[in-house]
Amino acid sequence: MKGIEYKGLKTVDGPIVIVKRSENSFFGEIVYVRDRLGEKKTGRIIDISEDMAVVQVFGSTNGLDLDETSIEFLEEPMELRVGEGLLGRVFNGLGKPIDGYDEIISSTKRNVNGLPLNPYAREYPRDFIQTGVSSIDGMNTLIRGQKLPIFSGNGLPHNRLAAQIIRQAKILSADEEFVMVFAGMGIKYDVARFFVDTFEQSGVLSRVVLFQSLADAPSIERIITPRCALTAAEYLAFEKNMHVLVVMTDMTNYCEALREISTTRGEVPGRKGYPGYLYSDLAELYERAGKIKGSSGSITQIPILTMPNDDISHPIPDLTGYITEGQIVLDREMYQKGIYPPVAGLPSLSRLMKDGIGEGMTRDDHKDVSSQLFAAYSKVKSIRNLAAIIGEEELSPLDKQYLDFGNKLEMEFFSQKEEEDRSIAETLDAGWQMLSLLPRSELYRIDKKLIDKYLGPEQLS
Repeated sequence: MKGIEYKGLKTVDGPIVIVKRSENSFFGEIVYVRDRLGEKKTGRIIDISEDMAVVQVFGSTNGLDLDETSIEFLEEPMELRVGEGLLGRVFNGLGKPIDGYDEIISSTKRNVNGLPLNPYAREYPRDFIQTGVSSIDGMNTLIRGQKLPIFSGNGLPHNRLAAQIIRQAKILSADEEFVMVFAGMGIKYDVARFFVDTFEQSGVLSRVVLFQSLADAPSIERIITPRCALTAAEYLAFEKNMHVLVVMTDMTNYCEALREISTTRGEVPGRKGYPGYLYSDLAELYERAGKIKGSSGSITQIPILTMPNDDISHPIPDLTGYITEGQIVLDREMYQKGIYPPVAGLPSLSRLMKDGIGEGMTRDDHKDVSSQLFAAYSKVKSIRNLAAIIGEEELSPLDKQYLDFGNKLEMEFFSQKEEEDRSIAETLDAGWQMLSLLPRSELYRIDKKLIDKYLGPEQLS
């Protein structure tokens, strides 16, 4: 559809151009910017006043002439073409195919900004997702419809862990397989290639939709990428009744792009220069996960963010933690010990875990085993700190037992091979094996009937 076209720009400042607005202009509207040679660039309205519109151009504004450039207002928001043909395809951050094939055949389009869900329409997440990773399944369980981010640091294997979860995720209470939506924002080419190659080799690419905005793409594209990905996920989940797992990496790159655009617009900065609306902007993305009454589909989110300087109090992980239902924290010290995946036992948390485990969902002992492993590992950390001060030889025999327990928990329970897919039964059995290293009097968080059932009756000397 041909929109209203105006000739001439007021100003050009980097990727931002200011133009006279049309009568029906609205925030988020898509426009075409044509230079004097007729070359077309796409832009998006990011601010409007009574007479003017501020447009962010997807790409370079070099060579734009203030007098000769024309702006065409399309009077429609940015939309993504959706259909079942999405699966197995690779798109750029704006939803254009980059895998060598044509656009999908479908007349259905959806606004990438999505629609806010009525809280009353939401269904509480309860179904356990088995990832095959013991440190997640056993102690930080992922639930269908949950948003559970991975907090990592530069150089840690968060991408390998995300790929492993995508390959192995399954719902034990349902026969349907997961389909995956992957959104890469500001990622390097080798990271993008890693995910494509991994999915191809493992045979899951046919049920994955990939959106990739590489590091050399314009900042504004990183803002659109997760919205395109979540729009595809909403279509597959709520219109095609599929279980969708959405992995978004790296949310730090997304927030950096948001800060860059905010600075260009001259907005008053908040913490560490990020815009004051960072919280609401992140919530807009994260809250597009969940289950809806009347639909058997669901969206489960695993956002990945790299914490600058491994600082968990940085605004990005800090605000993410407020919005999401827990976090998986990767630990550099564990990684340096050769532990994969290096999931930190104590800072990691899944707030919905209690509602998706237990008899009929995982196993009757899951809650008690998890609670006892947390408590015992917490004591290990305290004893290690004490040993660093007084020396290991000065510790009591019980303290030494705890140190042995902690070392074996990290090397045998937390650590596993990248291609190893453990069932929840194998994970819980491994947990009991670790707890058997401690005296039964220390297993104060487990029901005695469960101890007798899984460790056998206590032998009296």
